[in-house]
This record gives sequence, structure tokens and C-alpha cells, in this order.
Amino acid sequence: MTLLRVKPVVSRNLNVFNDFDRIFDEFFRPGAPAAAVRPAHAVRNLPAVNVLETGEGFRLELAAPGLSKPDFQITLDKEILSIEVHRAVNETEGETYRRRDFAFNDFRRSFRLPETIDAGSISAEYANGILSVVLPKKDEAREKPARTIEIA
Repeated sequence: MTLLRVKPVVSRNLNVFNDFDRIFDEFFRPGAPAAAVRPAHAVRNLPAVNVLETGEGFRLELAAPGLSKPDFQITLDKEILSIEVHRAVNETEGETYRRRDFAFNDFRRSFRLPETIDAGSISAEYANGILSVVLPKKDEAREKPARTIEIA
């Protein structure tokens, strides 16, 4: 099916058709109605994650402001590291939200770890809205400084 754009000839005093065209243009704009029509539970917002590598290991930084330490659950199953958040929404009696722009839904981020990670030494810290997970490398996988080899 092909959509044709029709602009009827109208006098300059009437902007009815121009407004009507504007409404349809907004409706068919890519991505326009999808966010407005989609139910709130269908929107899936995952927090941003930075992955940093050093000679000693890796560090995951997960942006999750407004949460607390008990909201997080970090698990390691074989080589899969999972970070989950389960947070109940607390509403005060007598108060009703008319609009909610900042609210975390439950989420889960999973990462496949390389074999070079020392799984027994993984640690995590949550401060200033950033969850930092330190993934140290095994001794044999760490970068070794350059050395000079003497000829015998």
C-alpha cells in the first residue's frame, strides 16, 4: 500500500488542513507513537554499563542511581556473571503519582566472563549511584613487564 500526501487547496484564513496534516505527520514520524502507546510495563530500560580493562583485571561500572545495596543481587554461575535488581515500588497512603519519569523497574544484566578471570576474587562496591564490580585476572593472565633475556 502506498500513502499519498494530499494537501487540499484552502484559503489562507483556514489552517484546519495544515493542522490536520501536522497531526498525521507527527503520528507517522518514526518512533513517535510507539513510546506513547506502549504500556509502561513493556518499556525495558537497562542501565548503562562501562567495561574497563587494566593489566590487573576488568571493572564493570553500572549506572544505577536511586538504588541501595540490598536492591542488588550479583551471582556467578559457571562463567556467567548476573547483576539483578528487584525493587518494590513504595507508595505512601494518600499520595498518587500523576506522572512517573524516574522509576527503576526490575532488570537483569548478564556477562560471559573469560577463562582468565579469578572467580574467587570478584568484589563489588556501590557508591554514588554506580555499582562497580572488580573482576581480577588470574596470575598467569596478568600482563608481565618486559624483561631482558641474557644470551648464554
